[in-house]
Amino acid sequence: MNILLDETQVFLTLPGDIQDANFLRFLEKVGQERLKSFSIEDFLILDLVHREESIPQKWQPQVKNLIEAGILEKYSRGRGVRYLFSRAYYDFIGKSGAYTRKRGLDRDTNKELLLKHIRDSALKGARFQDLTQVLPMLTRRQIQKLLDELRSLKLINKEGTTRSTLWHPVSIAPP
Repeated sequence: MNILLDETQVFLTLPGDIQDANFLRFLEKVGQERLKSFSIEDFLILDLVHREESIPQKWQPQVKNLIEAGILEKYSRGRGVRYLFSRAYYDFIGKSGAYTRKRGLDRDTNKELLLKHIRDSALKGARFQDLTQVLPMLTRRQIQKLLDELRSLKLINKEGTTRSTLWHPVSIAPP
């Protein structure tokens, strides 16, 4: 609440509740190990990452510092760059599985999952809609790029060009 005391003074109260005590302990540990002090912008960035929100462009230099300090990691590429707390944080709080879930699978693992589904659907063919269910965390465009890579490796073929396109493994692809 802002209260105007006079023309030159303002009384301001800011909430200061600790939302994640484990994260605060992790920051203390990192700060001691690296002799790093954190700025207000650093804490604002960490809050945005915690809430899975985008980080303003003007704070990108601070983001780089937080990555170098081992607090954040960058994942994804291009305009869809996202950040998450580092593996060290999740190890520190004893939730390394949560890190893997949030980070997602690597590109090769995603391609293998798509290829497995296409092989399992070899006789009838795999529809794109089915493939989006295999990797629900990816966008349609990301899945299409993975399919294009599998196709360029000559592991899969497609039959058709519309929404009814079917994907087949090369060894059982229709003529």
